[in-house]
Amino acid sequence: MEDVLIAMAPPFKKLRNPVLRKSVAKLASLGQAAAAARMPAADLVNRLRTVVGQEPMAFEDIGKTVAYFSNQPDWFDNAKSVASIDEREADDQDRMTVTAVLEAAVRLRKGEIVELITTFVPAPGIDLIKKKGVLIWCVEREPELIKTYFSKPSL
Repeated sequence: MEDVLIAMAPPFKKLRNPVLRKSVAKLASLGQAAAAARMPAADLVNRLRTVVGQEPMAFEDIGKTVAYFSNQPDWFDNAKSVASIDEREADDQDRMTVTAVLEAAVRLRKGEIVELITTFVPAPGIDLIKKKGVLIWCVEREPELIKTYFSKPSL
């Protein structure tokens, strides 16, 4: 199944690392995995079911990809950006970029912004960091170039 997932979405290649696979399995929901693969969750499930010889299922409520993209928020100001982390240039391709973002977010002062550049929607990381009260804005600048901005609220 690992090769099937990687074929569906290249970001899944990091799952070959057993430590990352175990960590992501605990964190990521099916919806988040589908968002990273840029497909509806129902499509992801049915592709996997087909590979193992099962019939596709009809889904009523999960046919849509979770919306991670939105219009530019009022809090965003590029001049307040204090760091940029580019997943494509990471020294350790097996390390989850969300770890670097979490480390940077801890050091943020109110209103400061960290930019994360990826080739995929880092859905599990977005949801994890959002739970910590960090503001997040995700935008696709060009095909397969996603910029996600993280900011500590000013209030």
